[in-house]
Amino acid sequence: MSPLNEEQQHQIRDERKEQIMSAGLKVFARRGIIGTKMSMIAAEAEISHGLLYHYFASKDELFTTLVERAMTASDEAMQSVYDLPGSPIDKIRALTQDMLDEGGTDYFLLIHQARTSEGVPEKVMELMKYYSMDKYVKQLQVLFRQGQEAGELVDGDVDEMISSYLSVLSGLMVLHVQKIGGYQLPRVDMLLRMIAR
Repeated sequence: MSPLNEEQQHQIRDERKEQIMSAGLKVFARRGIIGTKMSMIAAEAEISHGLLYHYFASKDELFTTLVERAMTASDEAMQSVYDLPGSPIDKIRALTQDMLDEGGTDYFLLIHQARTSEGVPEKVMELMKYYSMDKYVKQLQVLFRQGQEAGELVDGDVDEMISSYLSVLSGLMVLHVQKIGGYQLPRVDMLLRMIAR
């Protein structure tokens, strides 16, 4: 067997790093930074504990990297909702579906953990200031106002409606991850009844 060339080594390293980040996302999203140990992430990634440290020097570094990625993805999703085809309610439906999707849920929960957990690294706390809930409300204001003007959304205070919408989604994601017996994630159209006409 011939030795791996430099490009192959980089590809393997990149794949391993993504494997670790995927495992870290799952564990941190459910347990927070304090409740997570690097050994848990190694077990989830199915790699040795020591190998983890070849990619990330500490739990804080991995957590910070994941939160940065989650915030960027969340920001892009909020921005790109305006580029989606369809009416305002169609765009809100697509955004809701994306947020409740398994991958979207993990990112959303990671951000929730970063906002609410103790022991969060300073850099993450700075990110949370930049990516405040106010920013997300402001990003959705135009879309929700368009929905009201088109007669698709109920009348009322747009900021209150958006805050309620995001709070319900956040709560649903937390319940869904806990896998409580008998709990079923509602259909998107059922959820949108709280804002749709």
